[in-house]
Amino acid sequence: MAYIPPHKRHSKDKGRPSPTPELFVPLFKRNVGLRSQDSKIDMSGKIVYADRAISRWFVVGLSQNDQFPSYIRLEPVSLESFERRLGEKPLTFVNSLVTGENNELKENYVRSPWVTIAENVQPDLLSSFKNLKNEMDSQGLEKVKPTLVARFGKILFHGSPSVRLGSVERNQVDETILRQLKRSIYTNIPSSYMENIIDGVVPKVGVDFEEEKDIYHIKLSDNTRPDSTVSCKCSVKADKKLLLYKVELNPVRQMVTDVLCLEKNLDLRLMLFTKRILSTPTDDEMKSIRDLVSSAVLDSDAKGGLRWPLGKTSFGNRYSVIGAWHTVTKAFRSQSLRLKVRHADRFDLRTGNGEVTREIYLKLKGIVSELQEQGAESDSVSTMLKDSLRLIWDNFLSCDRFLT
Repeated sequence: MAYIPPHKRHSKDKGRPSPTPELFVPLFKRNVGLRSQDSKIDMSGKIVYADRAISRWFVVGLSQNDQFPSYIRLEPVSLESFERRLGEKPLTFVNSLVTGENNELKENYVRSPWVTIAENVQPDLLSSFKNLKNEMDSQGLEKVKPTLVARFGKILFHGSPSVRLGSVERNQVDETILRQLKRSIYTNIPSSYMENIIDGVVPKVGVDFEEEKDIYHIKLSDNTRPDSTVSCKCSVKADKKLLLYKVELNPVRQMVTDVLCLEKNLDLRLMLFTKRILSTPTDDEMKSIRDLVSSAVLDSDAKGGLRWPLGKTSFGNRYSVIGAWHTVTKAFRSQSLRLKVRHADRFDLRTGNGEVTREIYLKLKGIVSELQEQGAESDSVSTMLKDSLRLIWDNFLSCDRFLT
C-alpha cells in the first residue's frame, strides 16, 4: 500500500471495544511528586531533565475526602504503538458516566477547578523559573529559550510488572501502588476534536491565523553528547532537496505537572522547558550535519517522509541518523498565546517503529514574558495563570470519548 503523508490522510476514529475493567479507587494525596518517574518513550529523542527539575501530578475532581468517586475507573487501553514499544497495555482513568450525568462530580469542586490547578502549579512554576534564570546566566555555547506549554491528551500509567490488574481487588490500589508506575501523556487526539478547535475554539478565544509550516526534522545522535539529541529542522527547496535552517538540541525540562481532570475526557500537562540552540558550531560539525541532511531522500512512501541510501545514515564516528519526522503545523496567535495544530509523522530508525498523530498544544508566552520582565513574585503572573487555565478548562479539555 502506498504511503500517504499525514496531512492527506483520512482518520479512522472508530470506537474500539472496551477492555474488561477492574475498578480502582485509589486513596492518595492530591499532589504526588514523581521526580524522574516520567516515561522515556518519545520517538527518536531523549527526555532530559534539569538537575533541579520538578515532576508532579495531581487530580482535579476528587471527593471532599480526597477519594475517587465510584464512577471513576482505572482501565487498560489498547494502543498499538505503545504496546509495540513497551510490550504492555497502559492504564488510564476513565469517567464511566455518560455526558450530561456529571452533576455529582461537579459538586465535588469547592472552588473553580482552574483556581485549584493554578494554586497547585504556581509554586512549582515560580521555583522552576528561578532555577532556570540561574542556569541561563551560566550557559556556554548553548543559547536557551524558556517555553511554557500546555498539552492535551490522556495521562497514562505504565511500567511496573508487579502490578497485575487481575489480582487487584476493589479499593486496594492506593498511593503506594501508583508510585510504582511511570506516566506519560498520549496526545494523539481524535479528528473531531481537532476540527472543533479550528472551527469553534479558534474564533472564540481570539487567536488569529499566523502561518502554516511543512517541516522535516532529522534527529541525530552525537557521541560527544550522550544525553542529547541533535534536531535538524529543514524545509524543502524547489529542487526537492532539503534546506537546513536550524540546529537544536532536545529540550531540557524544568517542570512537568500532569493534571488528571476527572470531569473531562482529556487531561492536561503543563511543562516549562528550555530549547537549546547551538550558537557557534564548528565548521567541521556543520559539514558533518549538512552531509547527513543532504543525503536524505524525500519519499512519500517512507515512514517519516525521508529515507537514506544504504550506508549514508552516519558520518564518521560522531553523528548518526536515529529518527525522521514530517510535521505540517498551523499556528494561531494572540498577544499572550500561540496555538499550534499539528499533523506529525514520526519514525525511529533504531527500533523501526513509527506513528502518525494529530496534536494540539498551547504556548503560554504571555506568562513567560511576565516572568522575565516583572519577576517571579509579580501578582500579575498569578492572574495570568488563572485566566489561561480557565480558558483551557472551558475550551480545550472536552472531546469525544476515546482510548476506552
